[in-house]
Amino acid sequence: MPFASRKRVCMPLFVVALLCPAVARAQDTTARARDTTFADSAARQRQDSMARSIQRLAPVVTVSRDVGRSVLDLPYAITSVRPDSLRPGQQHLSADQTFFGLPGVVVANRNNPSQDIRVAVRGFGSRSSFGIRSVRVLRDGMPLTNADGQTPLDYLDLETVGRIEVIRGTASSLYGNASGGVLDIRSADAPSDPFAAQLRSEGGSYQTSRFTGVVGGSFTNGSYSANVGHTSTNNYRAYSDQKLTNGYGRVLFSTGGTDFELQAMGIDEPLALNPGALTKAQADSAPQMADPSQVRKKARKEVSMLQTGLSARHALLGSGELFAQVYGGGRSLYNPLTFAIVGVDRAQWGGGARATAPLKLFGLPNRASVGFDVQGLSDHRRNWANCNGLAAATGACPVLGIEQGARSLDQQEKVSSIGPYVRDELEFGGRYTLSAGLRADFVKFEVDDFFPVTDANPDDSGQRTLHAWSPMVGLVAKVSPLHSVYANVSTAFETPTTTELGNQANGSAGFNPDLQPQLSTTYELGVKGIALQRVQYDFAAFDTEVHDELIPFEVPGGEGRTYYRNAGRTRREGFEAELLTDISPFTIAVSYTYSHFRFRDYTVDSASFAGNTIPGIPEHQVQGSATYHLHNLFATIEGQAKSSQFVDDPNTAKADGFFVMNLRAGGTALFGRPWLAPTIGLQNVFDKRYVSSVAINAAAGKYYEPSAGRALYVELTAAYGH
Repeated sequence: MPFASRKRVCMPLFVVALLCPAVARAQDTTARARDTTFADSAARQRQDSMARSIQRLAPVVTVSRDVGRSVLDLPYAITSVRPDSLRPGQQHLSADQTFFGLPGVVVANRNNPSQDIRVAVRGFGSRSSFGIRSVRVLRDGMPLTNADGQTPLDYLDLETVGRIEVIRGTASSLYGNASGGVLDIRSADAPSDPFAAQLRSEGGSYQTSRFTGVVGGSFTNGSYSANVGHTSTNNYRAYSDQKLTNGYGRVLFSTGGTDFELQAMGIDEPLALNPGALTKAQADSAPQMADPSQVRKKARKEVSMLQTGLSARHALLGSGELFAQVYGGGRSLYNPLTFAIVGVDRAQWGGGARATAPLKLFGLPNRASVGFDVQGLSDHRRNWANCNGLAAATGACPVLGIEQGARSLDQQEKVSSIGPYVRDELEFGGRYTLSAGLRADFVKFEVDDFFPVTDANPDDSGQRTLHAWSPMVGLVAKVSPLHSVYANVSTAFETPTTTELGNQANGSAGFNPDLQPQLSTTYELGVKGIALQRVQYDFAAFDTEVHDELIPFEVPGGEGRTYYRNAGRTRREGFEAELLTDISPFTIAVSYTYSHFRFRDYTVDSASFAGNTIPGIPEHQVQGSATYHLHNLFATIEGQAKSSQFVDDPNTAKADGFFVMNLRAGGTALFGRPWLAPTIGLQNVFDKRYVSSVAINAAAGKYYEPSAGRALYVELTAAYGH
């Protein structure tokens, strides 16, 4: 990146950094007033104003793998938002609504229920063909990301989400494999009554209906909450019908000075059709159409899954804690694709322990943590010929009309990992905190080939072990109680997933011996806090250097199958800004993300792509929302703009940029107790035609996944208790 361009990216950050001390001096006066007797009413007003300012910041975050900490005490770019409070009336159908507005986070809705949305944090995750890749995802602290780094998002229930905590930088020193970013989705607090319940019914465009039930309550030593929902929709595009039932529940209780949390989540999705991606001509002329080959081969997904977890926390030496966790589950997937039918029966498990304690080092306060994570995954994977849509019998499909043909793969894929880590924070000078951490990860991949061995099909059993050391160091300076400046150097380590290792362009089974893990280092500088006692701000600039970046591609005649290769080196430079304020009766939020991502050393065959833009991420993204509150009524407006994005490594084609707007209005507690709450919403108000997601490096020009047009929905909630 030219020096002049880099100055333009970073200048806003340094301007804010220069202004902060001036603002800090004014805030310090308020802080000192807090310690007086407040003899005059003006002093009391200043104290109350500061208290309100502090409340505008998330009081604590736990995504830092520590006892709850203020975001101002941590040398990372961390965002904590309450989506339903900031932007009420959400449908809870898709995570793109829940993750809306997060700086540094790009969400692409494929409008394909068989493949989930794509979530990228500073570009990590943009290559994902399904689910979430390169980003660790947790629900109430329980990992949803598997040992190989893949996160199926279909079983993530969004009905009772209260808060989302995001580490936007590389965080392998804290979380290990595939930690280009971290998303920890936290449940809302349980109702204060012993029993409360609500029922919600929703109907809308594209024959969408959803019915949800939620119960919860509090008892002497704890609380409980649970929800279940059933969704049926035909969606915007042809051949994209979906039916699913999902739910989540948790119980919190304390005994003997230890806090326990038990949680369970699951899904039953018997129908999720796959319309596939389109060419530009198809997307422009008929965006609602499905790829004919997907329809002909009856591509779809049928899945069921259940995961449970138990964790315990116990106070240690005052402000420290002991933490331990175990979790496990199973998943069954039947997935007809254009090139084969894939069946996977999965068992997964994991656990970990951590101790955090306040200590003294050279007479200075410090805070030390030591812990470890273990994970395991075992997939029984089988592939069969997809015999749908054939006009004549073949060797692999001898009988027409039967979907499942000859078996082509039968193997057990096992992944196990262990990751011990240490971390320490040293406070000095009254306002500075130096943090350092180190983690060692060892990930072992094994495959047992059950397919009959012949001369044409040798035994592909084998194993690979991938490992890395992930250090991190950071410094945060509290220039006042409400302002922090920080800098850090952090790393990320990412193995290929079992699917990425197993899909070889030469048709071989087993694991690809040439595919290497991706390693990255991030340099970050930022400021965050509250200005003018009412504006919460967060600015961050970063430079990430990536070696052996994992890149998806398709080959002609591969029938849409995705393969992977390593790019030599890439560089990601960016800037993120977020502002949030309450100007009664309005709550306003806006975020901006600048992503200058380039290949530095990348050659495919004889073609060099050095200097090209990494596809799949817009260079500019702006998101904003405003909510008007009047007693028990609300009205929300959202807007999102993205610049164009390349769809392939050679940068020969683009998906155009777009701007869309959403509106909704409703009320809560309108008719006493029990109460009714209606909501009406309009997505894509101006019925814009645009491409919301791209299939990177797809064959035959099938890069484009069109977004839905204008969609109306109406909800009615009936509830008892609070």
